[in-house]
Amino acid sequence: MPESFRTFVLKVHSRCDLACDHCYVYESADQSWRHRPRMMSAAIASATAARIEEHAATHGLRSVNVVLHGGEPLLCGPAHLRTLLAVFSGMSVRANLTVQTNGLRLGPAVLDLFDEFAVRVGVSMDGGRAAHDRHRKTRTGRGSYDRVRAGVEALAAREGRFAGLLCTIDLRNDPVEVYEELIALKPPAIDFLLPHGNWSQPPPGRVPGGGTPYGDWLVAVFDRWYGASPPETSVRILEAILTLYLGGRSGTEGVGPEPAAVVVVESDGSIEQSDALKSAYHGAARTGLHVATDPFDAVFGLPGAAVHRPPPAACLSCPHVRVCGGGHVAHRYRDGAGFDRPSVYCPDLYRLIGHIGSVLSGDLARLCG
Repeated sequence: MPESFRTFVLKVHSRCDLACDHCYVYESADQSWRHRPRMMSAAIASATAARIEEHAATHGLRSVNVVLHGGEPLLCGPAHLRTLLAVFSGMSVRANLTVQTNGLRLGPAVLDLFDEFAVRVGVSMDGGRAAHDRHRKTRTGRGSYDRVRAGVEALAAREGRFAGLLCTIDLRNDPVEVYEELIALKPPAIDFLLPHGNWSQPPPGRVPGGGTPYGDWLVAVFDRWYGASPPETSVRILEAILTLYLGGRSGTEGVGPEPAAVVVVESDGSIEQSDALKSAYHGAARTGLHVATDPFDAVFGLPGAAVHRPPPAACLSCPHVRVCGGGHVAHRYRDGAGFDRPSVYCPDLYRLIGHIGSVLSGDLARLCG
């Protein structure tokens, strides 16, 4: 169990201006977004900030990560975003401020605001035009690639603002082509996201006995990325696996034996666990806690909370368990059986981790030989 939360994901707007068919917020089992306010109010933001300060003081934290998320956070508009950023930048603990956006609204006004508050920005983008527009469409069914790319280019022109790109893997897309399309935009980091699925609702192409399609996809990216000289960008999942092999800590959800130190605050002030759990069943992320009445430490006292879940018993004899950790908690779920099983991506993770370990071992042997 983590000793404290270091990252606070704030759902500042609960709606979106895209209709992505692979979105775990709107297209999965949990539909609680329908009953939440569209925007986080200034009062809820202030209560959240007070709880973050309380948590930081309790655990002696010098800084925290505050992520404005959604839905689509830029739907708040520049004026309300300014109100929210003023609240969180004014806390007694230093906040590393980040926004995760679909990129449609990255115009001059909001970029000026991010310059003012030193906000770093991550953008969701799935590759080139064909790959991106397959899923990330407007509500009228039109592709969003051109607008998103223009937003990314405007963002990249602002020094220090570009945090990176988030790409949801689609097996129909060539992995090296996707990687090269993304690095052409010169992101400081890329986060490749395994589609959120589980044993009852498997992700596309992930069938029992069906090989290791996601592992193979990521192996191709790894070989292209690892072999680049000089390094082109950071790739979060690959660097996490390398770090774990070398005895470090992951710092990311999905790999590593320790649950990620992340907590979510919804637009109405509800405190929730990782919102990826919403892909399992309605209410899976719910805690029953609220920033107006409960400290963040109360999550640690909830029986069955994701922060308590160690690697599943079936994983303990696996040679890769100290790297894999059983995979993302949300990907372990099966209806009627809960979360105590390996990830639905177990064969893929085994393939990827084994390949990276083999390459790393070979390189270390050559260095030491």
